[in-house]
Parts: sequence; C-alpha cells; structure tokens
Amino acid sequence: MNLISIQSHVAYGHVGNSAAVFPLQRMGVEVWPVHTVQFSNHTGYGEAKGQVFDAGLIRDVVAGIEARGVLGECDGVLSGYMGNAEIGAAILDCVETVKRANPSARYCCDPVIGDVGKGVFVRQGIPEFIKSKALPLADIVTPNQFELDYLSGRGSATLAQARDAIKAVHDLGPRAVLVTSMHTDDTPDGEIDMLASDDTGLFRLRTPRLDLVANGAGDAIAALFFAHYLRLGNIGEALAHAGSAIFGVLQKTAAAAASEIQVVLAQDQIVNPSRVFEAEKLAGAAAAERKL
Repeated sequence: MNLISIQSHVAYGHVGNSAAVFPLQRMGVEVWPVHTVQFSNHTGYGEAKGQVFDAGLIRDVVAGIEARGVLGECDGVLSGYMGNAEIGAAILDCVETVKRANPSARYCCDPVIGDVGKGVFVRQGIPEFIKSKALPLADIVTPNQFELDYLSGRGSATLAQARDAIKAVHDLGPRAVLVTSMHTDDTPDGEIDMLASDDTGLFRLRTPRLDLVANGAGDAIAALFFAHYLRLGNIGEALAHAGSAIFGVLQKTAAAAASEIQVVLAQDQIVNPSRVFEAEKLAGAAAAERKL
C-alpha cells in the first residue's frame, strides 16, 4: 500500500507527519510524506522555530512525485493540519490529481479544527474551508467530538445525538466517519469511546480512559484507521485494530510520563497490541446506504 500524507512536521516530538508516518511504516505501508510546515517542536510548548511552507511548495512536491509516474500506484491521500486555506486548496488539488491517476484511491481528511476545552485553535477560515471544500471530496473523515459538533452543527452529548451528528457529517460527503475522544451520557466514568460509521453500520470501541494528555494521538489514530480501513475493507475491524494499537501506544506513553506519544518506544503495540478491544455494532445506522 502507498499513501501520501500531507501534514505538519516537527523535529522534536510526534505530531502531524511525525506522528503518522512511522506508525504507517511500521504497519508495512509505504508513505510519501509532504510537509506543510517544518518546526522544531509542537507550538503548544510556547515557542517553536521553523517555517510554514506555502501552497506552491506542496504543489511542486506533488508534481515531482507525479513526474515519477507513480501516482497510479498511490492508494490514498491523508491530510491533517492545513495552516491556511491556500494550503488546503493545494491539498485538494493533490487529491484530485491522485484520483485522476488512480480512481480507486481514497482521501482521508483529519479535520484539525479544535478540541473540547480549547475551542477552535486554527486560523480563521480553516474550519469553514474544511466543511465546505474538503469534506465534499473526502471519502473518510476523522473528527474528534468537538470537531464532530462543529462540522455537523449539532451537539453530541447523548448517543442518539452523536448518531444524528455523524449522519449530518455523512451528508456532507464522506462515506466513512471515525469520531475519536467521544464521551456521551452512555459512556461510563473512567472510559472513552470511539465511533465509526459507514454504510455497513455504526460501531463503537470502548477503552479505559488513560490519565494523560499527549500530543499527536489524533494524528496517529487517523493514520492507523485509514490504513486499516483501506486494507481490510471492514469498518468494525479497522476500528478494533486501530483503537487497540493506539491504546497500547498511549498506555506506554502514560507509563513513561511523556507529553509526546511514544510511537518508537511502543512500536510493537502498533502491529501486535498487548490488549485487543472488539468493536461493538450499535443498533441503528448513522449513514445512508451508499457505495464508494
């Protein structure tokens, strides 16, 4: 499997491509990373050195890959933090270029917008761009609960509300939706849910809530789920594999008291999780039946 991953990149730590590329490679996926920024570290540390790349550079890199004549072998495009609308437009141009070369290729949009307790933390115009431009082209979208609420224009405090919100996101274009860091009135204390939906049904994966806040977890789970979904073609199995892997990585991260996900230390968890969780199919469908 060959994937293009267009995201930010940091030298120290693991966010963006630094969180997505190695887990994919550890799964045996060939990754062609395209960086939207090159920073010394995550900006959450309060200071970061480096540079934000412009949309022209992204187009140049993709054009260089295209010149190698290999885009027909590309199985999908993964995007994360966009930076600005111009970079977003360049990403969507890449998606269209890849799909012309390989119509069976799929686009997974990790809609980085904000989070519970933080609100929107991206530049003005990015949330609107993702909702109006990126989602109609996306085959798969991987919001957290805050982003689900924003994109759907609904709340998700209850499981019924979450199902309706996921349906609203499906209606914007994506065939498959993965929602991370879910907590509804149905979620027991001390646990956390992920929900995944496509035309085969709505599935839930429930794991213990770990006592940590680690950069890069969302970027890693989006990449793992995308690869497993393409490889297995079954959303419940993809959810179980990706969720079990990220739980193992986060458990090792918590044990190390680290603020960055420990994808290298915990790399065996990516392919052989020490604890395997099963996805539960829920009654009722969030997505209308459709085909890729």
